[in-house]
Amino acid sequence: MREEPRLRVAFFRPDDERTDEAVELLESLGADPVPDPMLAVEPTGAAPREDAEYVVLTSKTGVELAAEAGWDPGEASVCAIGEATAEALEDAGYSVDLVPEEYSSTGLVDALADDAAGTRVEVARSDHGSDVLTDGLEDAGAYVHETVLYRLVRPESAGESAELAADGDLDAALFTSSLTVTHFLAAADDRDVRDAAVAGLNDAVVGAIGEPTRRTAEDAGVAVDVVPEAADFDALAADAVEEAAPTYHE
Repeated sequence: MREEPRLRVAFFRPDDERTDEAVELLESLGADPVPDPMLAVEPTGAAPREDAEYVVLTSKTGVELAAEAGWDPGEASVCAIGEATAEALEDAGYSVDLVPEEYSSTGLVDALADDAAGTRVEVARSDHGSDVLTDGLEDAGAYVHETVLYRLVRPESAGESAELAADGDLDAALFTSSLTVTHFLAAADDRDVRDAAVAGLNDAVVGAIGEPTRRTAEDAGVAVDVVPEAADFDALAADAVEEAAPTYHE
């Protein structure tokens, strides 16, 4: 009996343990992973301020850098966007006081809105954080300070997936942030395959981890087929593979 070919699925996580975990997951789902890191971390050496009443961390990377810098939250309430960030805080020995039900900037603003007025809120994150968080907290009456813990840059080697998409050799692509979409398209530009890569994505299954990522993709002409209910890579991968498999095996 002839073995069915496997789905070729691209993803764009940083080249660290997150890539290893994604490869393992996609292989367990019966797909051939195509790791194409679109993000590399450049730490700034900064640490969150220690004089705030609320401190907001938005990523596992930010938590790790804050811990390396010896950050002490003192009496501040520590807020995490998403379970992965909360777990990283707990692993680093910090208490987590708030995780919004909706894992997004809007979710956190909604969770703090009633208590934020007149308080100092420290937001510690990357240089590509959404204004939705800081503007929303300021609109709620908070005094907001933002500390950039790290910059997110595009690795020079990025772009294999753009060429595969341009050649029609991708079955699915998993975008985990608006910036991964932007960097994918920039890599395609660098390789002079942008139009063909977008066409290739539109013939494949495209997954976006949340609504902001979906909007960024669709504004660039990339149709999004899958947005998981939870902003979680495992859910994104599983939903995209499930969506791609019926078409692929026709």
